[in-house]
Parts: sequence; C-alpha cells; structure tokens
Amino acid sequence: MSIKKFLSRLFRWEKGRQNTGYDKMLLGGGLWPNRFDVYLLRFREGQGIPPHVDQVNSGEHYRLNLVLKQPKSGGQFRCINPIFDSSRVKFFRSDVSEHSVAPVKQGTRYVLSIGWVKNT
Repeated sequence: MSIKKFLSRLFRWEKGRQNTGYDKMLLGGGLWPNRFDVYLLRFREGQGIPPHVDQVNSGEHYRLNLVLKQPKSGGQFRCINPIFDSSRVKFFRSDVSEHSVAPVKQGTRYVLSIGWVKNT
C-alpha cells in the first residue's frame, strides 16, 4: 500500500472485509521488522463475521485481539485452535485457524486488533 493510500485510510471508519457490516478503523501499521497493522473494530447490532481464514501469500499471519467493550449480548468470538483465548484476549493464527464473530444482539462490541505476518 502506498503512503498516500495509507494516510487516506488512517483514522477513518470503513467497512470490514467480510461484507457483514462491521466497521474497521486503521490506527497504524508498518513493514519492519514484519508487516503489521493495527485496527479498531466496531460491531453494532446485527453485525458479526462468518467463519473464515485470512489468506496470506507467504509467512504466518498472527492476530491479537483485545476486546475493549463487550456488547450486552451476542458478539462471541469463536476460533478453532487459538494460541490463547480468554474473555478479553484472543491470540491466534488467522491464516490457519478458522475464526468468526457471532452477530451482536444488543449493544456494540469494540476490539483493538493487531495483526502481523511472520516471515518464514
């Protein structure tokens, strides 16, 4: 991604990649020592993410999700074979572990999501 495109996306809400309505805000990213990104994710009522894996061209894609605000109901994160999973901390290989978020039933869910690709 070019610097101009990166700056145009910084600190602005945009639709998430899974086309389910959740929003993401790019907070930062870089290329060294490994490619990484930092997003704030927002899930409003009715929004979730279907089961999927995140494809990468090469390397291992890790993601650390910190749940900042739980919704009143719904919005549960599910992951097959997480590295670490607690009520607020989710650490997993997003390129090999299928993961999803159940639709939020009531309230809003906010997540700080940090991802990086480890070169292999």
